Amino acid sequence: MKALITGATSGIGKKIAENLNGRGWELILTGRNKAVLEEMQERLGRCEIITADLSRKSEVYKVYEFCRGKNVDMLVNNAGFGIFGRFSETDLDRELEMLSVNITAVHMLMKLFLRDFRERDKGIILNVASSAAYLTGPLMSSYYASKSYVLKLSAAVAEELRREGSRVKISVLCPGPVDTEFNNRAGVSFSMKPISADYAAECGIKAALSGKLIAVPGLIIRLGTIGAKMLPHKLTARLVYGMQERKKDV
Repeated sequence: MKALITGATSGIGKKIAENLNGRGWELILTGRNKAVLEEMQERLGRCEIITADLSRKSEVYKVYEFCRGKNVDMLVNNAGFGIFGRFSETDLDRELEMLSVNITAVHMLMKLFLRDFRERDKGIILNVASSAAYLTGPLMSSYYASKSYVLKLSAAVAEELRREGSRVKISVLCPGPVDTEFNNRAGVSFSMKPISADYAAECGIKAALSGKLIAVPGLIIRLGTIGAKMLPHKLTARLVYGMQERKKDV
């Protein structure tokens, strides 16, 4: 079995790579940090690497072409990052880069690999979203919206596959705060105790291998996503703003 993992050099992506490696999977790892990819290749074995900046469409196609003919069984769309700040004040170019990674690259790889998987009538797609997908997220508005896109797209395509009787499976991992470099890159601190990246990775892999559509690690976060569905957007926006504001003085 072989998996392509994006954003494999840190956080959840790195732990998914280590977890699948421990299960005997062959890996294709991609990220921007060539040195870390080379270290992982040497340490894990059964591993190919390709450096890529997934904010550029040409680089997304490059990754897909690298994988063609290699019988990839699982696509793990993990690469992504967030930006903190008021929508009127955040840097537009940086924000567009984030949307390119969080949405466009996920969309492209999902479509390209799904076509191959449908032809073979087998394959797994694991998209890493966030519990933020269930919420309206002032002060990280574009990030929350991008993760909502990933969740809704995944659920819709999964239903299309179910109705056509396809054996291709799609899963979405929606963790709350995870102890990774994500918050440092976004420029915020945690407002609640994070789960470990190991735990998040294990939850996502179990869901993907069992064909479960949505995986939300942790009881408190699961309850929170249920509650979010029942509250009006105005109220959730006010609640989230309060939580976000405590992360950093803005």
